[in-house]
Amino acid sequence: MFRKVVKISLILVYLVIIAGAVVRMTGSGMGCPDWPKCFGHFIPPTERAQLEWHPEQNFHKGQVIIVDETLQVSKSEFTSSKKFNKSNWELYTKHDYAVFNPTHTWVEYINRLFGALAGLAVLLMAILSIWKWKKNRRITLLSWFTTFLMGFQAWLGATVVYSVLAPVRITIHMVVALIIVALILYILHLASPKKVNFSYNLLFKNLLILSIVLTLIQVVLGTEVRQFVDMQIKDIGYEKHLWLENPNFQFYAHRSFSVLVFLLNVFIWWKNKKQHLGYSLTHWVMLLIILEVFTGIAMYYFDFPFATQAAHLVIASVLFGLQFYLLLQSKKAEIQTKNS
Repeated sequence: MFRKVVKISLILVYLVIIAGAVVRMTGSGMGCPDWPKCFGHFIPPTERAQLEWHPEQNFHKGQVIIVDETLQVSKSEFTSSKKFNKSNWELYTKHDYAVFNPTHTWVEYINRLFGALAGLAVLLMAILSIWKWKKNRRITLLSWFTTFLMGFQAWLGATVVYSVLAPVRITIHMVVALIIVALILYILHLASPKKVNFSYNLLFKNLLILSIVLTLIQVVLGTEVRQFVDMQIKDIGYEKHLWLENPNFQFYAHRSFSVLVFLLNVFIWWKNKKQHLGYSLTHWVMLLIILEVFTGIAMYYFDFPFATQAAHLVIASVLFGLQFYLLLQSKKAEIQTKNS
């Protein structure tokens, strides 16, 4: 039961990452300008009229409307009169972004729903881990730490909105998501059977550690490149062929690093195959890296085909998860070798 909940938690966290990638791809990060509600509602509006002031309308406390390109928040529950009364409202001060796009709003809202579901699954995992205390205390402690980190991640999401998508906060938000993935994988590793059919090799393990570090660097650089593209969109609009006409330093670093990542993982795959170490996940790692390179080439040379941006980010996060689990398998093989 516990392992099933851990796997469900992992799947839901990856769904949040996928939803977040779609948010980035569609530019929907400010679809809900407040947090945790969306325009002051638990279920967001679907049309502009729902965010406008109307006479003789019931408003609840905290409801948000758009007035003269500003967000106004209802101070209390009341019914409006025939004229707009400023005393019933206060200016939303977290930021000055007051734009409503129904598509962006619902894309961001769905992202938050997945986040809430993932949070509940992780909380259930932590509750069930209490019964693992006597057998393996690390499982319980890490499960509750992951729950805390999910709460911290939710808070980070709020600060991303309040900062109107500040690049540094977006990068931190992504890195924390990958840390959560790593923690859940480690919990799954601890709760799995101890006996393995992998062979331990010190060089192989060290190469796996290096590959994980390089993947994390690539993710950070990729986030910076994506932010550069967002700035280009603001300056020149959706002329996709111009977005990377004069790329920044991070773009060249990201592209050059990809060669190193590819060659390193080819060597890891070759070493596993030649020495018959038994790590079948290396085949999947190579497939994901090839797909990652393909989506990167498609974005640069074919002007960002539909969904390639989201696919690029999601593949990177899945790649990180597989590489980390490979490292855990190697560690388990090391322990088994020492005990035999």
